[in-house]
Amino acid sequence: MIVGIDGNEANITGRVGINVYAYQLLWNLWKLQDEWKNEMSLIVYLKNNPLSDLPKETQSFKYKVIKGDANWILSKLTPELFFGSPHTDVFFTPSHYIPPLAPMPRVCSIMDLGYLENTGQFSKKVFWQLKWWSAISILVSKRIIAISNSTKQDIVRHYPFARKKIYVTHLGYDDKRFKSDISKEVVRRVKNKYSIVDDYILYVGTLKPSKNIEGLIEAFAGIKTNCKLVIAGKKGWMYETIFEKVKKLKLTSRVIFTGFVDEADKPALIKGARVFVLPSFWEGFGLDVLSAMAVGVPVVVSNVGSLPEVIGKAGVLVDPNSINSIREGILKIFSLRSTEYNKLIKAELTQVKNFSWEKCARETLKVLKEIK
Repeated sequence: MIVGIDGNEANITGRVGINVYAYQLLWNLWKLQDEWKNEMSLIVYLKNNPLSDLPKETQSFKYKVIKGDANWILSKLTPELFFGSPHTDVFFTPSHYIPPLAPMPRVCSIMDLGYLENTGQFSKKVFWQLKWWSAISILVSKRIIAISNSTKQDIVRHYPFARKKIYVTHLGYDDKRFKSDISKEVVRRVKNKYSIVDDYILYVGTLKPSKNIEGLIEAFAGIKTNCKLVIAGKKGWMYETIFEKVKKLKLTSRVIFTGFVDEADKPALIKGARVFVLPSFWEGFGLDVLSAMAVGVPVVVSNVGSLPEVIGKAGVLVDPNSINSIREGILKIFSLRSTEYNKLIKAELTQVKNFSWEKCARETLKVLKEIK
Protein backbone atom coordinates (compact mmCIF):
# COMPACT_ATOMS: atom_id res chain seq x y z
CA MET A 1 0.00 0.00 0.00
CA ILE A 2 1.40 3.41 -0.98
CA VAL A 3 0.15 6.45 0.92
CA GLY A 4 0.69 9.90 -0.55
CA ILE A 5 0.87 12.89 1.80
CA ASP A 6 0.81 16.61 1.05
CA GLY A 7 3.70 17.79 3.23
CA ASN A 8 3.72 21.48 2.33
CA GLU A 9 2.20 22.71 5.60
CA ALA A 10 5.21 21.21 7.40
CA ASN A 11 7.79 22.47 4.93
CA ILE A 12 7.96 26.09 6.08
CA THR A 13 9.87 28.10 8.67
CA GLY A 14 8.10 29.88 11.52
CA ARG A 15 5.60 27.08 12.05
CA VAL A 16 2.37 27.73 13.92
CA GLY A 17 -0.85 25.79 14.38
CA ILE A 18 -1.50 23.60 11.38
CA ASN A 19 2.17 23.76 10.38
CA VAL A 20 3.20 22.29 13.74
CA TYR A 21 0.56 19.58 13.37
CA ALA A 22 1.78 18.59 9.90
CA TYR A 23 5.44 18.70 10.98
CA GLN A 24 4.92 16.60 14.10
CA LEU A 25 2.75 14.14 12.20
CA LEU A 26 5.43 13.56 9.57
CA TRP A 27 8.10 13.06 12.20
CA ASN A 28 6.04 10.65 14.28
CA LEU A 29 4.94 8.64 11.25
CA TRP A 30 8.65 8.43 10.37
CA LYS A 31 9.54 7.24 13.88
CA LEU A 32 6.91 4.48 13.68
CA GLN A 33 8.05 3.11 10.32
CA ASP A 34 9.47 -0.11 11.77
CA GLU A 35 5.86 -0.97 12.58
CA TRP A 36 4.40 -0.19 9.14
CA LYS A 37 7.22 -0.50 6.58
CA ASN A 38 6.40 -4.11 5.68
CA GLU A 39 2.83 -3.27 4.67
CA MET A 40 2.99 0.28 3.36
CA SER A 41 5.25 3.12 2.18
CA LEU A 42 4.84 6.88 2.33
CA ILE A 43 5.47 9.45 -0.38
CA VAL A 44 5.49 13.07 0.82
CA TYR A 45 4.69 15.51 -1.99
CA LEU A 46 6.27 18.97 -1.82
CA LYS A 47 6.45 22.03 -4.07
CA ASN A 48 9.89 22.96 -2.69
CA ASN A 49 12.87 20.91 -1.54
CA PRO A 50 12.43 19.58 2.01
CA LEU A 51 13.86 21.74 4.79
CA SER A 52 16.78 20.31 6.73
CA ASP A 53 14.71 19.66 9.87
CA LEU A 54 12.21 17.38 8.13
CA PRO A 55 12.71 13.60 8.46
CA LYS A 56 15.34 12.05 6.22
CA GLU A 57 14.36 9.70 3.44
CA THR A 58 14.39 5.95 4.06
CA GLN A 59 13.38 2.95 1.97
CA SER A 60 9.78 3.41 3.10
CA PHE A 61 9.60 7.21 3.50
CA LYS A 62 10.28 9.26 0.37
CA TYR A 63 9.85 12.83 -0.84
CA LYS A 64 8.63 13.80 -4.28
CA VAL A 65 9.28 17.44 -5.17
CA ILE A 66 7.11 18.95 -7.90
CA LYS A 67 8.00 22.60 -8.32
CA GLY A 68 5.01 24.90 -8.56
CA ASP A 69 3.30 28.15 -7.61
CA ALA A 70 0.23 29.18 -5.62
CA ASN A 71 -2.02 26.96 -7.79
CA TRP A 72 0.19 23.93 -7.11
CA ILE A 73 -2.60 21.61 -5.93
CA LEU A 74 -4.61 22.04 -9.13
CA SER A 75 -1.84 22.60 -11.66
CA LYS A 76 0.86 20.22 -10.40
CA LEU A 77 -0.33 17.82 -7.71
CA THR A 78 -3.60 16.75 -9.35
CA PRO A 79 -2.00 15.71 -12.67
CA GLU A 80 0.70 13.87 -10.73
CA LEU A 81 -1.88 11.86 -8.82
CA PHE A 82 -3.56 10.83 -12.08
CA PHE A 83 -0.54 10.14 -14.26
CA GLY A 84 2.55 10.03 -12.04
CA SER A 85 4.49 7.01 -10.89
CA PRO A 86 4.36 5.26 -8.53
CA HIS A 87 0.58 5.35 -8.19
CA THR A 88 -0.62 6.04 -4.64
CA ASP A 89 -3.43 3.98 -3.15
CA VAL A 90 -4.56 6.65 -0.66
CA PHE A 91 -3.85 10.37 -0.53
CA PHE A 92 -3.80 12.27 2.77
CA THR A 93 -3.71 16.03 3.30
CA PRO A 94 -3.16 17.19 6.91
CA SER A 95 -5.24 20.30 6.13
CA HIS A 96 -8.49 21.18 4.33
CA TYR A 97 -6.75 21.69 0.97
CA ILE A 98 -7.52 18.30 -0.59
CA PRO A 99 -7.25 17.87 -4.38
CA PRO A 100 -10.86 18.15 -5.61
CA LEU A 101 -10.25 15.44 -8.22
CA ALA A 102 -8.07 12.35 -7.78
CA PRO A 103 -8.21 8.69 -8.84
CA MET A 104 -7.70 7.33 -5.32
CA PRO A 105 -9.53 7.69 -1.97
CA ARG A 106 -8.60 10.88 -0.13
CA VAL A 107 -8.35 11.83 3.54
CA CYS A 108 -8.26 15.39 4.86
CA SER A 109 -7.81 16.96 8.28
CA ILE A 110 -10.10 19.72 9.52
CA MET A 111 -8.81 22.01 12.26
CA ASP A 112 -12.04 23.91 12.95
CA LEU A 113 -15.02 25.59 11.31
CA GLY A 114 -15.05 28.68 13.49
CA TYR A 115 -14.95 30.96 10.48
CA LEU A 116 -18.55 29.97 9.66
CA GLU A 117 -19.73 31.56 12.91
CA ASN A 118 -17.41 34.57 12.84
CA THR A 119 -17.37 35.81 9.26
CA GLY A 120 -16.45 39.35 10.27
CA GLN A 121 -13.06 38.22 11.52
CA PHE A 122 -11.80 37.49 8.00
CA SER A 123 -11.33 39.35 4.79
CA LYS A 124 -13.80 38.23 2.10
CA LYS A 125 -11.04 36.48 0.15
CA VAL A 126 -9.81 34.47 3.15
CA PHE A 127 -13.34 33.62 4.28
CA TRP A 128 -14.50 32.25 0.92
CA GLN A 129 -11.26 30.35 0.45
CA LEU A 130 -11.75 28.67 3.83
CA LYS A 131 -15.44 28.02 3.25
CA TRP A 132 -15.25 26.50 -0.23
CA TRP A 133 -12.03 24.52 0.11
CA SER A 134 -13.26 23.00 3.39
CA ALA A 135 -16.69 22.19 1.96
CA ILE A 136 -15.18 20.52 -1.11
CA SER A 137 -12.67 18.59 1.02
CA ILE A 138 -15.38 17.37 3.38
CA LEU A 139 -17.51 16.33 0.41
CA VAL A 140 -14.91 14.39 -1.60
CA SER A 141 -12.85 12.83 1.20
CA LYS A 142 -13.38 9.17 2.01
CA ARG A 143 -12.40 9.87 5.61
CA ILE A 144 -12.16 13.11 7.57
CA ILE A 145 -9.81 13.58 10.50
CA ALA A 146 -11.00 16.11 13.10
CA ILE A 147 -8.47 17.29 15.68
CA SER A 148 -11.02 17.43 18.50
CA ASN A 149 -14.51 16.23 19.36
CA SER A 150 -15.60 19.85 19.22
CA THR A 151 -14.47 20.09 15.59
CA LYS A 152 -16.23 16.82 14.81
CA GLN A 153 -19.48 18.15 16.25
CA ASP A 154 -19.17 21.33 14.20
CA ILE A 155 -18.59 19.35 11.00
CA VAL A 156 -21.67 17.22 11.66
CA ARG A 157 -23.74 20.32 12.44
CA HIS A 158 -22.81 22.06 9.19
CA TYR A 159 -22.37 18.95 6.99
CA PRO A 160 -24.65 16.19 8.38
CA PHE A 161 -23.86 13.86 5.46
CA ALA A 162 -20.27 13.52 6.74
CA ARG A 163 -21.22 12.09 10.13
CA LYS A 164 -20.09 8.51 9.48
CA LYS A 165 -16.71 9.31 7.95
CA ILE A 166 -15.25 11.54 10.70
CA TYR A 167 -12.52 10.28 13.02
CA VAL A 168 -11.01 12.24 15.91
CA THR A 169 -7.25 12.26 16.43
CA HIS A 170 -6.29 14.63 19.25
CA LEU A 171 -3.04 16.51 18.87
CA GLY A 172 -0.05 16.31 21.19
CA TYR A 173 2.93 18.19 22.59
CA ASP A 174 6.69 17.74 22.56
CA ASP A 175 7.34 16.10 25.93
CA LYS A 176 11.11 16.34 25.40
CA ARG A 177 10.96 20.16 25.44
CA PHE A 178 7.80 21.06 27.33
CA LYS A 179 8.36 19.71 30.82
CA SER A 180 8.07 21.04 34.35
CA ASP A 181 11.77 21.00 35.28
CA ILE A 182 12.95 23.82 33.01
CA SER A 183 15.66 25.63 34.97
CA LYS A 184 15.32 29.17 36.30
CA GLU A 185 18.53 30.12 34.52
CA VAL A 186 17.09 29.14 31.13
CA VAL A 187 13.90 31.07 31.93
CA ARG A 188 15.96 34.13 32.92
CA ARG A 189 17.96 34.00 29.71
CA VAL A 190 14.85 33.86 27.54
CA LYS A 191 13.16 36.64 29.49
CA ASN A 192 16.22 38.83 28.91
CA LYS A 193 16.12 38.05 25.19
CA TYR A 194 12.59 39.42 24.95
CA SER A 195 13.21 42.33 27.40
CA ILE A 196 10.91 40.93 30.09
CA VAL A 197 11.88 42.05 33.60
CA ASP A 198 8.76 41.71 35.76
CA ASP A 199 6.31 38.89 36.35
CA TYR A 200 4.00 38.44 33.39
CA ILE A 201 0.73 37.13 32.07
CA LEU A 202 1.31 35.35 28.77
CA TYR A 203 -0.57 34.95 25.52
CA VAL A 204 1.04 32.87 22.76
CA GLY A 205 -0.45 32.65 19.30
CA THR A 206 -0.99 34.41 16.00
CA LEU A 207 -2.28 37.97 16.20
CA LYS A 208 -5.72 37.79 14.58
CA PRO A 209 -9.33 38.56 15.58
CA SER A 210 -10.39 35.02 16.53
CA LYS A 211 -7.89 34.97 19.39
CA ASN A 212 -9.73 37.79 21.22
CA ILE A 213 -6.49 39.55 22.13
CA GLU A 214 -8.30 42.86 22.41
CA GLY A 215 -10.58 41.32 25.02
CA LEU A 216 -7.53 40.12 26.94
CA ILE A 217 -5.98 43.60 26.79
CA GLU A 218 -9.18 45.18 28.15
CA ALA A 219 -9.33 42.59 30.94
CA PHE A 220 -5.68 43.22 31.79
CA ALA A 221 -6.29 46.98 31.95
CA GLY A 222 -8.49 46.42 35.01
CA ILE A 223 -5.91 44.32 36.88
CA LYS A 224 -3.87 46.43 39.28
CA THR A 225 -0.59 44.54 39.44
CA ASN A 226 3.06 44.95 38.62
CA CYS A 227 2.73 42.12 36.10
CA LYS A 228 3.27 42.82 32.45
CA LEU A 229 1.11 41.34 29.70
CA VAL A 230 3.31 39.57 27.17
CA ILE A 231 1.72 38.98 23.76
CA ALA A 232 3.90 36.53 21.84
CA GLY A 233 3.21 35.66 18.24
CA LYS A 234 3.51 36.76 14.65
CA LYS A 235 1.07 39.07 12.91
CA GLY A 236 -1.75 37.27 11.14
CA TRP A 237 -4.53 39.38 9.63
CA MET A 238 -6.71 42.26 10.82
CA TYR A 239 -4.31 42.75 13.72
CA GLU A 240 -3.92 46.54 13.59
CA THR A 241 -6.67 47.22 16.15
CA ILE A 242 -4.75 45.18 18.75
CA PHE A 243 -1.96 47.77 18.81
CA GLU A 244 -4.50 50.59 18.70
CA LYS A 245 -6.24 49.13 21.76
CA VAL A 246 -3.01 49.19 23.77
CA LYS A 247 -2.44 52.84 22.91
CA LYS A 248 -6.06 53.81 23.59
CA LEU A 249 -5.97 52.26 27.06
CA LYS A 250 -2.54 53.81 27.78
CA LEU A 251 -0.96 50.42 28.37
CA THR A 252 2.13 50.84 26.21
CA SER A 253 4.47 50.52 29.20
CA ARG A 254 2.65 47.44 30.53
CA VAL A 255 2.24 45.36 27.36
CA ILE A 256 5.14 43.65 25.59
CA PHE A 257 4.85 42.41 22.01
CA THR A 258 7.60 39.91 21.29
CA GLY A 259 6.75 39.12 17.67
CA PHE A 260 7.25 35.55 16.51
CA VAL A 261 8.92 33.42 19.20
CA ASP A 262 11.54 30.87 18.22
CA GLU A 263 10.44 27.33 19.01
CA ALA A 264 13.62 26.88 21.06
CA ASP A 265 12.56 29.78 23.33
CA LYS A 266 8.93 28.87 23.76
CA PRO A 267 9.20 26.32 26.65
CA ALA A 268 11.13 28.74 28.88
CA LEU A 269 8.98 31.72 27.91
CA ILE A 270 5.86 29.80 28.93
CA LYS A 271 7.51 28.39 32.06
CA GLY A 272 8.32 31.90 33.29
CA ALA A 273 4.72 33.13 33.16
CA ARG A 274 2.48 33.44 36.19
CA VAL A 275 -0.49 32.42 34.08
CA PHE A 276 -1.11 31.47 30.45
CA VAL A 277 -4.27 33.00 28.94
CA LEU A 278 -6.07 32.07 25.71
CA PRO A 279 -9.48 33.82 25.53
CA SER A 280 -10.26 32.80 21.94
CA PHE A 281 -13.72 33.03 20.44
CA TRP A 282 -13.06 29.49 19.18
CA GLU A 283 -10.20 27.01 18.91
CA GLY A 284 -9.85 23.77 16.98
CA PHE A 285 -7.49 22.49 19.66
CA GLY A 286 -5.08 24.89 21.39
CA LEU A 287 -1.56 23.48 21.10
CA ASP A 288 0.10 26.13 23.26
CA VAL A 289 -2.42 25.53 26.06
CA LEU A 290 -1.26 21.93 26.19
CA SER A 291 2.37 23.09 26.23
CA ALA A 292 1.65 25.46 29.13
CA MET A 293 0.03 22.67 31.13
CA ALA A 294 3.00 20.41 30.41
CA VAL A 295 5.49 22.89 31.90
CA GLY A 296 3.30 23.43 34.96
CA VAL A 297 1.87 26.91 34.33
CA PRO A 298 -1.80 27.62 35.23
CA VAL A 299 -4.06 28.16 32.23
CA VAL A 300 -7.07 30.42 31.79
CA VAL A 301 -8.95 29.63 28.60
CA SER A 302 -12.29 30.16 26.89
CA ASN A 303 -15.22 27.90 27.69
CA VAL A 304 -15.94 27.40 23.99
CA GLY A 305 -14.72 25.17 21.18
CA SER A 306 -12.19 22.49 22.01
CA LEU A 307 -10.54 24.21 24.96
CA PRO A 308 -12.70 22.63 27.71
CA GLU A 309 -11.96 19.29 26.04
CA VAL A 310 -8.21 19.93 26.17
CA ILE A 311 -7.86 21.16 29.76
CA GLY A 312 -10.48 18.94 31.39
CA LYS A 313 -10.70 20.04 35.03
CA ALA A 314 -7.13 21.30 35.07
CA GLY A 315 -7.60 25.02 34.49
CA VAL A 316 -9.95 27.99 34.64
CA LEU A 317 -12.67 28.46 32.02
CA VAL A 318 -13.94 31.94 31.13
CA ASP A 319 -16.53 33.49 28.84
CA PRO A 320 -14.61 35.06 25.91
CA ASN A 321 -17.46 37.53 25.36
CA SER A 322 -17.15 38.91 28.90
CA ILE A 323 -14.22 41.15 29.85
CA ASN A 324 -15.10 40.68 33.53
CA SER A 325 -15.05 36.90 33.16
CA ILE A 326 -11.57 36.98 31.59
CA ARG A 327 -10.30 39.34 34.30
CA GLU A 328 -11.82 37.27 37.11
CA GLY A 329 -10.28 34.11 35.67
CA ILE A 330 -6.81 35.64 35.80
CA LEU A 331 -7.38 37.02 39.29
CA LYS A 332 -8.58 33.61 40.44
CA ILE A 333 -5.15 32.18 39.64
CA PHE A 334 -3.45 35.08 41.41
CA SER A 335 -5.51 34.42 44.55
CA LEU A 336 -4.83 30.68 44.85
CA ARG A 337 -3.24 29.52 48.08
CA SER A 338 -0.14 27.36 47.69
CA THR A 339 -2.03 24.11 48.33
CA GLU A 340 -4.68 25.02 45.73
CA TYR A 341 -2.01 26.10 43.27
CA ASN A 342 -0.07 22.85 43.64
CA LYS A 343 -3.26 20.84 43.25
CA LEU A 344 -4.04 22.65 40.01
CA ILE A 345 -0.54 22.07 38.60
CA LYS A 346 -0.73 18.38 39.53
CA ALA A 347 -4.05 18.10 37.70
CA GLU A 348 -2.50 19.73 34.63
CA LEU A 349 0.45 17.37 34.55
CA THR A 350 -1.97 14.44 34.79
CA GLN A 351 -4.28 15.79 32.08
CA VAL A 352 -1.52 16.25 29.47
CA LYS A 353 -0.68 12.56 29.65
CA ASN A 354 -3.83 11.97 27.61
CA PHE A 355 -2.19 13.62 24.60
CA SER A 356 0.87 12.74 22.53
CA TRP A 357 2.07 13.11 18.96
CA GLU A 358 2.86 9.42 18.82
CA LYS A 359 -0.75 8.60 19.70
CA CYS A 360 -1.93 11.08 17.06
CA ALA A 361 0.28 9.42 14.43
CA ARG A 362 -0.88 5.92 15.37
CA GLU A 363 -4.54 6.90 15.11
CA THR A 364 -3.89 8.60 11.77
CA LEU A 365 -2.18 5.46 10.47
CA LYS A 366 -5.17 3.40 11.56
CA VAL A 367 -7.53 5.63 9.56
CA LEU A 368 -5.33 5.41 6.47
CA LYS A 369 -4.85 1.62 6.65
CA GLU A 370 -8.56 0.92 6.94
CA ILE A 371 -9.49 2.72 3.72
CA LYS A 372 -10.63 0.39 0.95
